[in-house]
Amino acid sequence: MNASTVLGYAAMAEGRELEPLEFTPPDLGEHDVRVDISHCGVCYTDVHGIRNDYGISTYPFVPGHEIVGAVTEAGSSVFDLKVDDRVGIGWQGRSCMQCEWCLRGEEHLCEDIANCGTWKPFGGFSASIVVDSRFAYLLPEAMPSEIAAVLMCAGVSVYAPLRRYEAGSSMRVGVVGVGGLGHIAIQFAHALGCDVTAISSSPEKEKEAREFGADAFVLTDTPDAMKPLALSFDLLMYTSHAKGEWTNMVDSLKTRGRMIVLGFPEGSVTFDPMELVIHEMSITGSLIGSRETMREMLAFAQEHSITPKIELMPISQANEAIQRITEGKARYRIVLECDN
Repeated sequence: MNASTVLGYAAMAEGRELEPLEFTPPDLGEHDVRVDISHCGVCYTDVHGIRNDYGISTYPFVPGHEIVGAVTEAGSSVFDLKVDDRVGIGWQGRSCMQCEWCLRGEEHLCEDIANCGTWKPFGGFSASIVVDSRFAYLLPEAMPSEIAAVLMCAGVSVYAPLRRYEAGSSMRVGVVGVGGLGHIAIQFAHALGCDVTAISSSPEKEKEAREFGADAFVLTDTPDAMKPLALSFDLLMYTSHAKGEWTNMVDSLKTRGRMIVLGFPEGSVTFDPMELVIHEMSITGSLIGSRETMREMLAFAQEHSITPKIELMPISQANEAIQRITEGKARYRIVLECDN
């Protein structure tokens, strides 16, 4: 490898295992920073990217978008960051900064979002990365890098809707799925003062769910397990990739309650729209968060000791990490340590 190339781990074709790849990084733009990566989280979105489930992956595909590292170079128009600053980078590595949503400060809804992903052209399973400095966030000094890595995607994904819908002590929040997203959602909702119910098909997760801050635990081991919860929740956060029983999920919302979809259930889902109309319920999605929300989330997480449960693995075991995530065996997030 020469001085102008970077070593990463890439899928060379759709669905393939990752293999070492030496690539030439993009040139540094005026707003860009180059970051030497120390840690990168593994997210189920990386699995989707490797398999091209969204239809936007290009190959070779270097995954990774929960990134922490040190700035090594800054473009001519970068004033908020300097060399050696420790930064976090999430799913979004840039935006057009010109569309309606960017001008409203909601850059995560950029009209060109398909081309804003950190993995374009190469992601965080690598020694270094070039991103727009406006999407690289100075980290709290005391926050461990492996914790920060997970918060850059999973953290902001669950925090953003809780803040958007003003979650607080007067609210009852249900979290469907005690996994990579769900266990962090429980912590944030608890820290915001909500009454939190963890909802899972895995009985062995009850103890940890309560340790994360859940006030109650509901085991969905039968199709009708949610029926006793009718009209219970102000917010229901669906963090699972499993389909679940959506009619009973929707029925568990209070009048004018909201179901927030954060996972990507495979295939179609069905529910009875009658309850939506009668009780003015809503089903909505939520995608990461704005730059302002990201900064707020990091400060809140530090203040309230939000601590994702993490397995650390060397980046040389990236394929094993992907397999654990795919099979649902991670407890509850995996972070790769990059030795550069």
